[in-house]
Amino acid sequence: MIPAGKSASFQMVFRKYNEWYLIRRNFHSLTITGSLDALPAQQPVIYIMNHSSWWDGLLAYHAYNRTSVGDHYMMMEERQLKRYDFFRKAGAFSIEKGSPSDVRQSMRYAAGLLEQSKRIWLFPQGEIRHLETRPLTFRPGIGLLLRQAPPETAVIPVTLHYGLYQQPRLQASLHIGEPIFQNWKQIGSSDCAEMLEDRLTVQLDQHSQQLLLSKEGYLPDEVHLIGRKRTVDEKYDQYRKIRKR
Repeated sequence: MIPAGKSASFQMVFRKYNEWYLIRRNFHSLTITGSLDALPAQQPVIYIMNHSSWWDGLLAYHAYNRTSVGDHYMMMEERQLKRYDFFRKAGAFSIEKGSPSDVRQSMRYAAGLLEQSKRIWLFPQGEIRHLETRPLTFRPGIGLLLRQAPPETAVIPVTLHYGLYQQPRLQASLHIGEPIFQNWKQIGSSDCAEMLEDRLTVQLDQHSQQLLLSKEGYLPDEVHLIGRKRTVDEKYDQYRKIRKR
């Protein structure tokens, strides 16, 4: 198990690289609805999110650095963290799904972070799967963690949707759901995973439907986390206006 090793100086540089070189070059927009800080700062929180793209962790990282005052950490597959070990400096720690002893060690480590009122991000599907795949199929690890976590731990469902609309670059939409509180120690690990899977599935389906019904892939009350780029149509209209002068 590889622990996180946060570095303030590294993150100062990486936040700018992530936003300006990675996200802004590849995305037309990144928006968020709801709040990551709906609960007091001392509240231990686990954010669970669907996992449909390589971009998921980087977009979540940008979102919580822009909109949250909490101290956030992210669980990452050990194979990937060994390959990109600099993510440790951004707050990533590992889990090796194929090793039960390593899974238990990762859960103890995560529970220890929660006891310090840290905030943890998990992808309970355990692997990247297509956005439209159903069922989401959560692994039981989220239940194992919650049974070890402080009893006041809240789970906040986060859904991330990607789409192409009237421009060549992707639009990404994050929606933060309502906190979930339960007596986690009285729920079996598998039952807990199933219950949270159902909650995230409903939220993701509703999120997708709202975007489908929207005119250009934007939702009411959303906040833009990167400057909105002009569409191809808007650029062409501007060009035509200049030509007419």
